[in-house]
Amino acid sequence: MSRLTIRARLTLVYGTLVLLAGLLMLAVTFALVSQGEPHNSVTTVGSEPRTSATAAPNPSPPDGVPTFTQESGNLWHDVLGTLLTRGVIAVLVVGAIAAGFSWLLAGRLLQPLHRVTETARRIAQAPVADRGLHERIALTGPHDEIKELADTFDVMLARLDRAFAGQRTFIANASHELRTPLTVNRSVLEVALHRGDPDPRLRQLGETLLEMNTRQERLLDALLLLARSERELTKRSYVDLADVAEHVTEQLDVGAIELRTELAEAPTSGNPALLERLVQNLVDNALSYNVREGGFVLVATSTRADGSAVLQVVNTGPVVPRYEVADLFEPFHRLGADRTGATPAGLGLGLSIVQAVTHAHGGTVAAEPREGGGLTVAVVLPAAP
Repeated sequence: MSRLTIRARLTLVYGTLVLLAGLLMLAVTFALVSQGEPHNSVTTVGSEPRTSATAAPNPSPPDGVPTFTQESGNLWHDVLGTLLTRGVIAVLVVGAIAAGFSWLLAGRLLQPLHRVTETARRIAQAPVADRGLHERIALTGPHDEIKELADTFDVMLARLDRAFAGQRTFIANASHELRTPLTVNRSVLEVALHRGDPDPRLRQLGETLLEMNTRQERLLDALLLLARSERELTKRSYVDLADVAEHVTEQLDVGAIELRTELAEAPTSGNPALLERLVQNLVDNALSYNVREGGFVLVATSTRADGSAVLQVVNTGPVVPRYEVADLFEPFHRLGADRTGATPAGLGLGLSIVQAVTHAHGGTVAAEPREGGGLTVAVVLPAAP
């Protein structure tokens, strides 16, 4: 049984109170009126009346003939019965009318709450998380509890709007300020390494610094991509995950690891560049942790009965405890060297970016440990319109 709405509950409460008040008033009225019932001062029909020495004889009416007092008593009981019956009917009619007015009144009183709900729904259903935060309820009327709620909601929206604006500004500034020195460092190191014939130790130092600089550039690109991926998409286009997976797997150098593909049509809609990065990160992650000889990576795409596109990446590798699966999608989380035998070359952002891109496309991602080692990661995206 579904719960009653606030409007229905208010109507039920108001209608019940009016009904109880009417019944109480009817009971009090009936009790007061019944106390005025006339008393019978004449003896029973057919009995001999008492007479005094000076009283005139009062002959009794024939047997079976009602006296005036009996007729008035019967009439009084009929009046009381009619009062009770019609009073109950009147109370029920008034209760029904009161319930109708209560329904209208409750709807009127709850109208500002509906306005708050509609505004919140529009903001929540905006195509981008930070879109719509400029809206305000701006409720007018008396300064009551509902207006206080609306004003508090407006203040919260204003703070969120400023926070998202600050985040956008920070990402733009960070992208420029952090890329510039890294690019300059890489240029200087490359020039130094290719100028003349440097000392072997200096060359080794320069190559180490250049590798560290490249790693920092990759880290910066991954962080910026993660920040951008967490925002929902404004523009979408038709994408077949099978085509994306085929393009990504053809560019990979898997070495001794066996790469299997089972690509069936899996249409969806979204950003092709982000979806390509999603597939690439999943396959790269599967290859990075696939350290056993004779291991394999399986990339499969399919379409569910409801039209959802599915991408599944399966790999062999070290045993992953089930309680650690959820943490794999956290930024900078990597399986330790004690389980892989070596520290992975990744940044620990691969699956975090996969999760962010998936959520931005309105999909879901889940991972399951394989029996014997490795992972099975499945991404489900909405069907193409």
